[in-house]
Amino acid sequence: MTVSEPAPGGGGSGRAAVVSAPPVARQDEILTDGALAFLAELHRRFTPRRDELLARRAGRRAEISRTGGLDFLPGTRHIREGDWQVAPAPEALADRRVEITGPTDRKMTVNALNSGARVWLADFEDASSPTWQNVIGGQVNMADAFRRRIDFTDPGSGRRYALRPDEELAVVVMRPRGWHLDERHLTVDGQEVPGALVDFGLYFFHNARLLAGQRRGPYFYLAKLESHAEARLWDEVFRFAQEYLGLPVGTVRATVLIETITAAFEMEEILYELREHAAGLNAGRWDYLFSLIKNFRDAGPAFVLPDRNAVTMTAPFMRAYTELLVRTCHKRGAHAIGGMSAFIPSRDERANAVAFEKVKADKEREAGDGFDGSWVAHPALVPVARAAFDAVLGGQPHQKHRLREDVRVGARDLLAVESLDAVPTMAGLRNAIQVGTRYLRAWLAGQGAVAVFHLMEDVATAEISRSQIWQWVNAGVTLDGGVTVTRELVERTAAEELAAIRAETGEEEFAAGGWQRAHDLLLRIALGEEYPDFLTLPAYAMLE
Repeated sequence: MTVSEPAPGGGGSGRAAVVSAPPVARQDEILTDGALAFLAELHRRFTPRRDELLARRAGRRAEISRTGGLDFLPGTRHIREGDWQVAPAPEALADRRVEITGPTDRKMTVNALNSGARVWLADFEDASSPTWQNVIGGQVNMADAFRRRIDFTDPGSGRRYALRPDEELAVVVMRPRGWHLDERHLTVDGQEVPGALVDFGLYFFHNARLLAGQRRGPYFYLAKLESHAEARLWDEVFRFAQEYLGLPVGTVRATVLIETITAAFEMEEILYELREHAAGLNAGRWDYLFSLIKNFRDAGPAFVLPDRNAVTMTAPFMRAYTELLVRTCHKRGAHAIGGMSAFIPSRDERANAVAFEKVKADKEREAGDGFDGSWVAHPALVPVARAAFDAVLGGQPHQKHRLREDVRVGARDLLAVESLDAVPTMAGLRNAIQVGTRYLRAWLAGQGAVAVFHLMEDVATAEISRSQIWQWVNAGVTLDGGVTVTRELVERTAAEELAAIRAETGEEEFAAGGWQRAHDLLLRIALGEEYPDFLTLPAYAMLE
């Protein structure tokens, strides 16, 4: 499918985006002439700069490897010391005390909007496997939801899900893919369009005017930014897109996930670049740990993290990160949004009671620290998180008045990984292999949010799993029992886990090949001499 003319009302010239994928249901409603012309304009204007910024990432990583450190930028001190504020929050985003996250499949769309959460993070990124069906289907579901024409009938149970007609639905904040992943099914001038621009562009083109008229958007979460220069690029995208559709500057609002270690050193600069469009920052805890491992993977024993489950939010370097985030946001008039509670209910009531207590403690800590809201992964956890924030906020929509001037965080505090008492264990290695294998099998089958051992896992936790294996092998880590982590130990343990899965699932399911493909991919990215920047890059090449 091709389009040869730009849409009326937009600038630019030349051919629009070319689609090269087997058609999926209702894609003609999304891939209209106007939408494809808009994507072509976004691509031609912004992909060259995106490419430069990705190259800059590589240079910064090389510098970290050489110096073994990071610091706040001397060249932007005037921004950190300046007197400025982000734009006031629109009414629809004034109260964000509970946000639910999840992929944009039809059932999740209905359940999230009905969940009672103030905000739904509609996720085209880490909770979504970017199959063409998911990319287009998610856009269809968003368009239907905003026009209240969405429902879903479970093919197994026959149960019907529909929007509650008389209740206010969650406000949608959409998360497009990060800058690093291209969409191979859409090209302009022979070059693949960045997935970030595809997700943003289709959503914005079809829904921005409608949401602006409802005073409920369009709002976005920005994932995996590594610098304020990348935030500036998004700001330029927003300005162009608003002009293209005739919307006032500032109609778009964006919340940035501080989920990379480099972005943690540029929080104020990121808000400054987006200040007319900024809504807040979020503590993306799992991707943050992944980024820390990735960037310091060869920096020696001081940067070797223990088991993922041993790194809690009370760890000194994680406390430094979250407290700096709250102070930064409130200093600049922005919302500070806490991290994910990944627990999901099970049939085991005793396990549920323990999990709910942990979620309660986590959300009470965040509310007490000054966060204005937080994330959950399941509707059953919305009341737990809401109660924690209600107890602190009362009738106030947020607590941005708490400036947290008591917080003093330096570069050394953000990098104090050695302050942890825990050590890597054999159980942690086995868990990393289990989570990595089970998640990748689901992702390659088109499912991005996956329940594994009563936790809702997404790409971020799989990234931690494969990165820890890589780091432990290359650092020659000694586990708690005195065993050294080697390539052979990982291969042997992974074979044991694959055999256990085969026994658990049965020969027919195993013979389909999905489990073996996931096992092979995990070992390739966890044991290879070269470390892939993102597991989704090699995995996307395998995605059907």
